[in-house]
Amino acid sequence: MAKSTVDANLIHDASDDLSLGDTNSSIEVPNNGNFIQKLVAFSGPGALVAVGYMDPGNWVTSVGGGARYHYVLLSIILLSSLIAMVLQYMAGKLGIVKQEDLAQATRDRTNKVGGVILWIITELALMATDIAEVIGGAIALHLLFGWSMIASVLTTAFDVLLLLLLMRFGFRKIEAIVITLILTILIIFTYLVVISNPNWVALFGGYLPTIGAFSSHVPAGTPGIDSKLTMTLGIIGATVMPHNLYLHSSISQTRKINRENKAEVKEAVRFMTWDSNIQLSLAFVINSLLLVLGAALFFGHADSVGTFGSMYRALGDSNIAGAVASPILSTLFAVALLASGQNSTITGTLTGEVVMAGFLHLTIPMWLRRMVTRGLALIPVVIFTLLYGGDEVKLDQLLIYSQVFLSIALPFAMAPLIYFTSSKKIMGEEFVNPKWMVYLAWIVFVILTALNIQLIITMF
Repeated sequence: MAKSTVDANLIHDASDDLSLGDTNSSIEVPNNGNFIQKLVAFSGPGALVAVGYMDPGNWVTSVGGGARYHYVLLSIILLSSLIAMVLQYMAGKLGIVKQEDLAQATRDRTNKVGGVILWIITELALMATDIAEVIGGAIALHLLFGWSMIASVLTTAFDVLLLLLLMRFGFRKIEAIVITLILTILIIFTYLVVISNPNWVALFGGYLPTIGAFSSHVPAGTPGIDSKLTMTLGIIGATVMPHNLYLHSSISQTRKINRENKAEVKEAVRFMTWDSNIQLSLAFVINSLLLVLGAALFFGHADSVGTFGSMYRALGDSNIAGAVASPILSTLFAVALLASGQNSTITGTLTGEVVMAGFLHLTIPMWLRRMVTRGLALIPVVIFTLLYGGDEVKLDQLLIYSQVFLSIALPFAMAPLIYFTSSKKIMGEEFVNPKWMVYLAWIVFVILTALNIQLIITMF
């Protein structure tokens, strides 16, 4: 009896209960295609997930980490990317196997108080994510067109209208646009790094793990935000983002498969994993390029590149960027920043809808959900911009602290995800996490939690 009750709770027959109901199971996949054909059909969700691993929040932490600590923190980017691959595999698998996203699964398996607490933490994490997107997009508009910061911030409110328009053309079109913007960022930063002539020996040596990356020591005369531990957790928070776990568990359900056929479900999980890992590898390359750019061009000038605006100006200043300095490089940087902000807007807004519908089970119209989730993100940035008059340093500090908060919020999304996908009762014998993955995931969870506690003690 207990088993049948649990199984009944896992089934969502009504289309209103399906995650992103309008796009759930909307994309056909070939039944008899070859490996490449099927990979292409399943590719797309991984790109939307990867966007969260290269959003404007990564820029400040990665470029700043390279400028202040040279190539040392490349090991953290590598570690974060490996953690991300494991967690996104779990999230995508949960969505495909159970046809529920992480928000729905959490709501259905926690008591009311626990569910509300997790929802509040998740909403705060989404606000922190959107803060980075709004700040990045607004500063890009300010740098490219000379608009005031408050006008640029308010302009980002119309990003949500772009998503509403794109949704009318189908989810596949959104995936194509996101992939195009990702390639734009990749091409620009590959070019910037190549002409910066990095130290290749030191670069590859930076991927070797070092305990020094977790030091909370703050050099005399520098602000507390610049400790290696803070930058490390900022990179982890900007790379392994909690909202991506909710997003992937939802959009992995956009492919139409016969969930009664276990062979088809297994195949869907396999191609989801390929898609996710390929796109996350691309995100790893872009994040590495960001840090390498900071190390190659700005090392020794960390105080001069603490904001997006100062990075933009430094790329055109021969006293900082050396012989490669050029207004063209500055413009390319701003264009890539705008592409990153637009990409993150699409995925951030979709995630807001997933979280709100999943935790609260709201049935309000889709356009209203998207307007509300975007509006919540604008409030703190508008207030901050009005209080400090668009001060770049203050806005970028807000952005960095938002990334640190994401690192603090990450375990609250990790714990339910690891628990659900490691349970035979929930996932079944065939889809439960293997033992090595369970142990590894919980070890990472404990280490991140301990580091976060240390960070809070250090900061306060």
